[in-house]
Amino acid sequence: MSARDNKPHEIVERALELSRADGCVVIADEHSTANLRWAGNALTTNGVTRGRSLTVVATVDGKEGTASGVVSRSAVTADDLEPLVRAAEAAARGAGPAEDAQPLVTGVPEAPDFTDAPAETSSAVFADFAPALGEAFARARAGGRELYGFANHELVSTYVGTSTGLRLRHDQPTGTLELNAKSPDRTRSAWAGRSTRDFKDVDPGALDAELAVRLGWAERRVELPAGRYETLLPPTAVADLLIYQLWSASGRDASEGRTVFSKPGGGTRVGERLTDLPLTLRSDPNEPGLESAPFVVAHSSGGDQSVFDNGLPIAATEWVAGGELKHLTTTRHTAGLTGLPVAPAGGNLILDGGQDRSLEDMVAATERGLLLTCLWYIREVDPATLLLTGLTRDGVYLVENGQVTGQVNNFRFNESPVDLLGRATEAGRTEKTLPREWSDWFTRAAMPALRVPDFNMSSVSQGV
Repeated sequence: MSARDNKPHEIVERALELSRADGCVVIADEHSTANLRWAGNALTTNGVTRGRSLTVVATVDGKEGTASGVVSRSAVTADDLEPLVRAAEAAARGAGPAEDAQPLVTGVPEAPDFTDAPAETSSAVFADFAPALGEAFARARAGGRELYGFANHELVSTYVGTSTGLRLRHDQPTGTLELNAKSPDRTRSAWAGRSTRDFKDVDPGALDAELAVRLGWAERRVELPAGRYETLLPPTAVADLLIYQLWSASGRDASEGRTVFSKPGGGTRVGERLTDLPLTLRSDPNEPGLESAPFVVAHSSGGDQSVFDNGLPIAATEWVAGGELKHLTTTRHTAGLTGLPVAPAGGNLILDGGQDRSLEDMVAATERGLLLTCLWYIREVDPATLLLTGLTRDGVYLVENGQVTGQVNNFRFNESPVDLLGRATEAGRTEKTLPREWSDWFTRAAMPALRVPDFNMSSVSQGV
């Protein structure tokens, strides 16, 4: 009999029963996905997949400390369970003491649905979306546009069990929609993306109408040189930059003098003001529409995550509050090393600016500047300043006297998100957005548009 014939909680319980280690953590992830793809105003493919992966963490106490061994496998059968547990135990016994060793988490109430069957997605998630997409195809065809893109929905049910008695479960839906409109001669291109939990809050017709406007803007082409320009960054671009900032906000790395959050002479910059704008950057597992796991799920140790922290509750955390740096990411181990409070990274990111101006309002208030669509190919140049480089894509537009007057060439940029926050002069309305560059790894974000008076377009790019 295969493990797929057993309920996930039964697999977790059986693996824990088999364990001979001093401590054990078992994580079962049930995956299901449904997707649609289209090109040239017509659906091309669709599909549904399902699978299971199992991670076993064994801990072994010794005279010099506690060692850990981690083994993860997919498509595990019932016959594979004991070899998998033994492999994790052997890995622990063969390893030296784990630097991040901590007592396994205790005292977290059992999830009431721990023994329930996993949630699964299916093509039914597109029941309303698919007909609306077909109508958008018809309008695009009539308007001389071609639509390309994809919609993907994933549902992961995660079951965590430990030898200390934790029995936790979280269902995480993740939906992404990316829509690209092109002129028939392929000289003009515009992109829009959305994140969603269930595809009930995305309107492909509205997105097509937005892209039609952008293709219209692109009918006039203006060539501009590299330089510093007043620039409006839309929420998707702000998300890509600040997600990278969160990934770089290690409390340990900062305390060891290796990041932009290190204080000259030692320590961290926690408590320093990063921006004069009243900006608050936060994560909250209970944020409406952006819900994420309320406890740590760590399939491996490294950076600012630790397998010993599995099941640790994740609280709402303000990384920046009112413009001041408040927290850096830590595990229990790195919190002890640095003296900072325990602060797991969490699964979403929200920037609140306290304002309600739309991006359109911000455009109307711009005498001359650039309006970006999105960023891509973002790479780190200098961790000491968090200097990033990347490219603009699918539409950079010239704004003159409050109106978009044409499309300009693409650029390579060089900017630090921390520095940008300090130089931003305006933040708009916070709204859910899809970070284009990081959408394979991080989708749950809500950001405002930002106005930066001197965004550094370091060179001209020939991309579209």
